Amino acid sequence: MTRAIGTSPTTERQRHAAEVAAYVAAGGNEQVQRVVTAVHGLHRRLSQWYTKQLASIGLSAGEWAVISHLATVAEDHTSTPSQLAVSAAIAPSSMTHRLDRMSERGLIKREQDPANRTRILVSLTEPGWEMFQQVIRESDVVESDVLSHVPEDQRENLAALLELGIAGLDDALR
Repeated sequence: MTRAIGTSPTTERQRHAAEVAAYVAAGGNEQVQRVVTAVHGLHRRLSQWYTKQLASIGLSAGEWAVISHLATVAEDHTSTPSQLAVSAAIAPSSMTHRLDRMSERGLIKREQDPANRTRILVSLTEPGWEMFQQVIRESDVVESDVLSHVPEDQRENLAALLELGIAGLDDALR
């Protein structure tokens, strides 16, 4: 691909090709770089859309991290502020402020742990669950559009291959 010096690729495809070419020129395996760079590019573009979508409904990416953690990862859909801070990779004091704002908006509730009175448990309220569902429904439309370029009979294979990549990443990070 030929571009004028100092210009940036204009489409995600052009950016992908430029990144792969640079990584291969630096010694990367072309096949590996095509896959990893494509996954990263897809993530980057979806993240841009998610940020806009969340802002349009008055939710920050940080607040979404709390809601999605409680809805999908947390055991019994409850978590401690410390666990949420670790999950979001932020300082516990920052999580406290985030939870204060979310509690004021009625998205989460904080209660004393009956088994350990010094510990606070955080869970989603009904409006918090409704917010989770709204975001998922709206995201599903865009995500389905993205996958519309992948033939339906190949989507299961794509998912299985990406899951193998995730397993490889898990193994590499142990």
